[in-house]
Amino acid sequence: QNAPEGLAVAVALMGEGYPRLRAWAIAALTGIVEPVGGVLGAGAITLSEPLLPWGLAFAAGAMIYVISHEIIPETHRSGHQNRATMGLAVGLVLMLFLDVWLG
Repeated sequence: QNAPEGLAVAVALMGEGYPRLRAWAIAALTGIVEPVGGVLGAGAITLSEPLLPWGLAFAAGAMIYVISHEIIPETHRSGHQNRATMGLAVGLVLMLFLDVWLG
């Protein structure tokens, strides 16, 4: 997960005019922060387990916001509206199926 995410950050920064080396350095820094946040999050869970469902709900809401306000409009800009919509629908059905099938 971290490699594609870092690549996406670097490509976006290069698209904004950042030099290649600086874009890759910033992308690497975003990847270094994640394990630190993971350790802090694991510690926070042990301290506040009753708040875990609320935290997961907040994270899910944040992801839905990013997808609906950033990713979906971007996929519809380049003239591939039907493909993007079908991909979203197929992905949603696949995730629902896997959720039921895997329990």
